[in-house]
Amino acid sequence: MTTLLDSSPISVVDALRGDRTKRPLIDTASAAGLRSLLDDGIYEVIGAERLTTPLVLRASTLHQRAATTDIMTSGTGRLRGVLVSQILRLLSVGVSIDHAFDDALCAWRGEVGTNDLLEHLDQLDDDERARLATDLDAHCVTLSRALGEIPARWRPRSAARAIQRLAGGNVVLRDVVDLVIGNTTSDVASIALFDVTTSPLGEGAERTMRYHALVQTLRTSTMPLRSCTFSTATGELWVRDVDYSLLARSVDEVLTCVRDLWSAR
Repeated sequence: MTTLLDSSPISVVDALRGDRTKRPLIDTASAAGLRSLLDDGIYEVIGAERLTTPLVLRASTLHQRAATTDIMTSGTGRLRGVLVSQILRLLSVGVSIDHAFDDALCAWRGEVGTNDLLEHLDQLDDDERARLATDLDAHCVTLSRALGEIPARWRPRSAARAIQRLAGGNVVLRDVVDLVIGNTTSDVASIALFDVTTSPLGEGAERTMRYHALVQTLRTSTMPLRSCTFSTATGELWVRDVDYSLLARSVDEVLTCVRDLWSAR
């Protein structure tokens, strides 16, 4: 399902949760089979050798394999993406955004202290900083209008990190999902995964959505309900209901990346 939220009454929250009466029963059986497919596929590539340094995959690894132009490589583009993610974190817990740039930057500094990207921001001149702040305001407006109110009972978790070791630790899957809502204790699928990007959506976004769903399934042994991504550049929301075929496709994509990383060593 693809939705342009600027022209639709539906909010991101509506799309994430959907109609409870139409949700599938919770699937706790598929995770083991998916892990076996991954372990067997990795063994075919690496063999029984135990690596001193594992192959590490992230969502960006799969994203960059896609033939897209929506990857931001500039420092300013990366800054914008991080700051929008901080705005999502604030909005998800009901914080009112008065000054997008200042509020996001304050939250970011409080989280990480300092890093290379923050140092890059501090080196911007006044004009560059003002352009970034103006740009961020526009993305913040698009996100805040589309998001909707997230009830606390849905247990929103922002910047949700996960790590999964496969094939005896030879391959490590790392992931960060901008926002996760729901829980795994219901009798029906209820976990929804949500990412936000400041770029137009493309093939890389599709791969990322599938990867998020796969890592979540492996981590919790429970298949999530759906995986979604929202572009603050276009107001477009992509929503994919998670099923076995979607996860199996992600397994194939992960194994392709493993082969590429192994051959590049």
